[in-house]
Amino acid sequence: MRPIALIFAALTMLAGASQALAESSDTRDFMGFGPSFFGSGASPIPRTTVYYPTNYAPGTIVVNTAERRLYLVLPGGQALRYGIGVGRDGFRWGGVHRISAKKEWPSWTPPSQMLHRRPDLPRHMAGGIENPLGARALYLGSTLYRIHGSNEPETIGQAVSSGCFRMTNDDVKDLYDRVSVGTTVVVKN
Repeated sequence: MRPIALIFAALTMLAGASQALAESSDTRDFMGFGPSFFGSGASPIPRTTVYYPTNYAPGTIVVNTAERRLYLVLPGGQALRYGIGVGRDGFRWGGVHRISAKKEWPSWTPPSQMLHRRPDLPRHMAGGIENPLGARALYLGSTLYRIHGSNEPETIGQAVSSGCFRMTNDDVKDLYDRVSVGTTVVVKN
């Protein structure tokens, strides 16, 4: 076979394989097995147990905004590490608070400051898959901020929020089940 004919045959086979892969991917998304199934999506930063020597008591949540990671302190110098989305420039903050409430599929009412910046936002959204707070929300003291789920997993690891900490819906469900109202949350810049 001539070299040009070999190249043409190889390209034809590759094109067929690419189309089969694309059709398979479309079917997975249509059937609900793709990354957008119920808005959870896989985190670009997988949850993992890490070595984490600290003076914080087990059960404490430590948010490291510079790393864009949230740590749940475990016994024995370990922690569960989650990827998070953090506040964009001008919306980062720090301090120590406690979880004051926990809600499943929370409703959302944008604060007046946010509505002033974004008058196009709805005045209220019922809980559900389209709600920007996602599957769970952990309210931080009397602040306007929350640790909450997101239906935009691609924002995990990014600085895009108005000060809240975003997690994938899968990760926020995991954290939600591990902590209680009263849990200490330390936010470090």
